[in-house]
Amino acid sequence: MHVIVVGAGEVGRAIAANLADTHDVVVVDRDGDVAEELTYSLDVLAIQGDGTELETLREADVQRAGMVIACTDSDEANAIVCGTAKTESDAFTIARVRRRTLLETWQGSQNAFGVDFMVCTDLLTAQTIFRISGLPGAHDVEMFAGGLVRMAEFEVDADSPVADQSVSEADRYDSLTFAAIFRDDEMIVTRGDTVFRPGDRVVVIGSPDSVKGFASDVATPGDDGTEEVVIVGGGEVGFHAAREFEEHGYRPRLIEQDSDRARELAEALPETIVMQSDATDTEFLLREHVGEADVVVAALDSDEKNLLVSLLADRIGADRTVAVIENVEYVDLFETVGVDVAVNPREETAEEIVRFTRADHTEKVAMLEHDRAEVIELEIGTDSVLAGREIAEATADLPDCVVIGAISRAGNLVTPRGTTVVRPGDHVVVFVDAAALDDVIEVI
Repeated sequence: MHVIVVGAGEVGRAIAANLADTHDVVVVDRDGDVAEELTYSLDVLAIQGDGTELETLREADVQRAGMVIACTDSDEANAIVCGTAKTESDAFTIARVRRRTLLETWQGSQNAFGVDFMVCTDLLTAQTIFRISGLPGAHDVEMFAGGLVRMAEFEVDADSPVADQSVSEADRYDSLTFAAIFRDDEMIVTRGDTVFRPGDRVVVIGSPDSVKGFASDVATPGDDGTEEVVIVGGGEVGFHAAREFEEHGYRPRLIEQDSDRARELAEALPETIVMQSDATDTEFLLREHVGEADVVVAALDSDEKNLLVSLLADRIGADRTVAVIENVEYVDLFETVGVDVAVNPREETAEEIVRFTRADHTEKVAMLEHDRAEVIELEIGTDSVLAGREIAEATADLPDCVVIGAISRAGNLVTPRGTTVVRPGDHVVVFVDAAALDDVIEVI
């Protein structure tokens, strides 16, 4: 497929890198130096130009494009790119936006602005924060099969009951599959004799109850779940996060320094306690018992401030810290120095967009460890290598880096075992090494 990506920031670059091996990708950016660098670093055609201008899109061969992805830093420009592309082609258009109001306008009118799909970065980030915060010890959480299946990634501590156990010994959960381990720079697809070591990051796939049970076992002692939530920063991400918690029955506290914004938030969030203060003021944090929080979410306007708030919250006793990190290169660093979970809005956006470039039967995509591996949901067709076969037999025809994590059949969860027969129409949730992804999708 001919894909045009307009905007070569972190989101655009991540999308282009993900698609370069299997699609004909053209990247458009106003910065000539960026375009030149992309030409050498990725197998794409990079063009310097303004993607809102028809001539630039024509230079990118928009007439034969199957997809146009607009992910510049301007919401308005992204909408214009999609509308302009529609005048010259039937391409599927995707616009990345930050403003919730623009998303709501698009949702309220069919195909407004010539956009076929719109991604709101701040809303996606807030939803990710909520999913991770609600599961003790989780570093990444995604839902599949309409909520029937949950995937999560956890770090195994030395005190964890599964530390130094084999997968066979740890397999005591009703509907849970141990998919893989990330150990330092190594990715290990688990087998029965694979041993969990302290420091491993374990990927599990199964029913929400089983994943929650595993989370409770591997969580730090005393971390019994999320009840008390403190959100620092009343920008769009902080606002959306508070609303997500409200909608699920929580009464979060939100700290915002600007008095006008704090007043606005208090009116918009009836179930949230809004406090106007500087969240880097340790005396204020102690006075308001922020150290007693189960989760402190740092959603200020800079990575450095979010790191500072997270470390302060950890120092005064908060159970977990979740920080919004704009620079993807900081994610591993921040988690190393003490932030429990770092969430990168651009990675969340790229993940949501990339799923539209997959085969038609790909329902959901989750990227792990900066796209070293993916968990995908696929509908099984009659020509699938899995159709009508037992999993033990069928997986012999798949790469070793593939794990069938769960099966959704007519709205019911089927826990896959070697003798399980996969049927056409089943939705399977699969863990796979990103390097082998396209080959796996082709046969599944």
